[in-house]
Amino acid sequence: MPARLQLDVTYSARRPWVPTTPDLRKWTLAALAGRSGSFALDVHVVGSLRSRRLNARYRGKDRPTNVLSFAGAGTSPEGRVHLGELVICVPVVAREARAQGKTPAQHWAHMAVHGVLHLLGFDHERAAEARKMAAIEVQILDRLGFSNPYL
Repeated sequence: MPARLQLDVTYSARRPWVPTTPDLRKWTLAALAGRSGSFALDVHVVGSLRSRRLNARYRGKDRPTNVLSFAGAGTSPEGRVHLGELVICVPVVAREARAQGKTPAQHWAHMAVHGVLHLLGFDHERAAEARKMAAIEVQILDRLGFSNPYL
């Protein structure tokens, strides 16, 4: 049985462009492909100030960042796995997409997939981990119809 996802999205920023909740659902479910069970995920779409404050508080970096991942509480008594929360910064993602020559949708999909992979335990602190995570991202994004985000 494929993964089921309870997705809650909150928008506190919407400019210059943000994906719809169905788009975010499609992209986050793609990152859960091959897993079965019931999952819950919260996605917060924010501006630079909120991202900067969270990044400073939890990562010690006083600047906004593209995506932050906060691990969830684990499995509920009903058996649903609460993956956690993603905080995605609209202005940073827009700026990066322009700088990298990507469409906004392509970069947003990458950030959603990247964030979910972090919540599933993937990381990129060491070179071998980074290569593994990047390879998985490339495969998922290819299935979604997006090109390799690292080229």
